[in-house]
Order: sequence, then structure tokens, then C-alpha cells
Amino acid sequence: MTAFAGRLSEAARKLVLTPINRLLNRLDAPVLVLVYHRVATLASDPEMLAVTPANFRAQMKYLKDNFPLVRFEADWAGTPKPAIAVTFDDGYADNLLEALPIVEELAVPATFFVTTGNIGTGQEFWWHELQRLILGTHKLPPHFDLGTGSWGTVTEVKRRVMYDGLVRLMNDATPRQRNEWLSRVRGWAEMETAPNDRHRSMTLEELRILAGSRLVTIGAHTVSHTRLAALSSSGQKEEIMTSKQQLETWIGREIRVFSYPFGRRSDYTKESMTLCREAGFIKAAANFPGQAHSWTEPFQIPRHLVRDWPVELFAEKIRGFWTR
Repeated sequence: MTAFAGRLSEAARKLVLTPINRLLNRLDAPVLVLVYHRVATLASDPEMLAVTPANFRAQMKYLKDNFPLVRFEADWAGTPKPAIAVTFDDGYADNLLEALPIVEELAVPATFFVTTGNIGTGQEFWWHELQRLILGTHKLPPHFDLGTGSWGTVTEVKRRVMYDGLVRLMNDATPRQRNEWLSRVRGWAEMETAPNDRHRSMTLEELRILAGSRLVTIGAHTVSHTRLAALSSSGQKEEIMTSKQQLETWIGREIRVFSYPFGRRSDYTKESMTLCREAGFIKAAANFPGQAHSWTEPFQIPRHLVRDWPVELFAEKIRGFWTR
């Protein structure tokens, strides 16, 4: 698909959906769910996961001043609407260190979906190591062949193409396959990289402090942040159930909500939704645009991804989110 065709398709989609969504919103005022990942100031952020503390505070103040704010796990039938719910994915340490003080200052309820495998390990997610191995300034061999793909590395552009290609492959891989590929990249790059503390997940004590806030709900986000659609039924069940059980053991309360890693419709299956229901969750969050209405499937709740936008652009985006 050409860039023009892609733009045309998106424009056509909006042309059709906007009036339909406006009608649906009049029939049933919705809840808009936002998804964040990090609140941090980073020198490099290839995945665009971080919002600076200043922008995050301005965004939260805008929401607080303009909308009813609801908890993700609440029964929205009895809440004033249109309303907004704030959520976070992954469990980065900056969720506690940077986001929580702002959430508490402005009294914004927030749900934090935590990937349990890194908690208390000092480790980071695999994409951060991949960034250091490929996108740094160190010299690399001129070519890398993984078998399933090959890339040149002699320019910054080619390194970025390689990084993006490997991310796509690793998103679809099982944890075992992903670790094997990472090991091959390390050996090829002749680098052993130590985890960057800036990108670490929370410690167990930090998680407990976060969970202790009256404004915070903790949800599950699997153990290894693996795309559920890439796993067998038993593999999905293990990721879903183990993350729930670990969190309940650690914080001493029931975990009632879940978020699918990556969260596009192709990243989980109907079986994933069934397994979440059978595990005892009451809702599960996805990661594609849309509004949550009274008829919305509770195990496929749409969310809008927030980037590091200044508040003026954020307000404009929010206005658009109601009809996308």
C-alpha cells in the first residue's frame, strides 16, 4: 500500500466512522479509555512510550478540569458520562517515581497493568536491549542475517530498518524464540549489555507502594509481555493465570482487570478473552481506537494511546478520540 493509499484509507475510515460514532455517543454517552506506558524524560525513545512529567501533569490537569474521571474496573453504568479512564501498561519504575505523585496531586484515578516477569529483577524489557545493540553509535558488522530476515547496518537509516524488522519478528515470537534471537544479535554485535536502570521495572516494594495509593488499581499484563496470539492455549493460560496469581500474592488483594500485551485485535484471540473471563477478570483492555459503550464487549475494551503531546495538542487529540 502506498503512503497516499494509506492516507486515503484513513481519511475514508474517519469520514464513515465519525458521523456514526457521533450518533452512537448521543444514544449512549461513552467512556474514553487512555493508555500510557511511561512518565519520563528520555534522551532516546524509539518506541515513543514516554510522556515527560511536565506534559503528563498538564494532560492530567486538563482531564481533571474538563471530564468526569472514572476507574477502569468500575461499573460505568452508574457514572456520569462522557467520562475518561486513565491506564498504564507494563510496570515501569517511573510509574511510581514520576506518574504517581502527579496522579495523587491532581486526584486522578489510574489503573496500572503490570507485567510480572521483570518485577524485582532490575531487568528491562527486551526492546531496550535491542535498542542498545542496534541503534547505538558503536561499530557493527555491515550485515546481519537471522534466517527469517537480513539487514544492512552501514547507515543510521539501515540500523533503524533492522531494529524495526526485529521488533516485528520478536513481537510475534514465543519467549524462548525471542531470547534465542536476542542471544544471536548479542553474539553478532560482539556486545554484552548491562540493563539500563533508567528502563527498569518496579521493585516489589515499589509495586506495593504504588498499590497502596487509594487512587490506584493494579491489573495484570502477563508474565513475559508476549503476544498471546503467538502462544498455545496452555501457554496463554499460563501467562494470564500466573500474572494474576503473582500480583495477588505480592499485594494481597484480588486482581480483577487485565490488559493484552500490544493489544491490537491480531495480538490476542477469542480464546484469550475466554481465558481471561475464566480466570476471574471482569474486564480486559485492548489497544485500538474506540469508545466504551454499554454494549461494548468487556473483554475487548478499546483504548487510545497517548504520546508526549503538549496540552494544546492533547486537548485536540481528545476531541478527536470521541469520534474515532
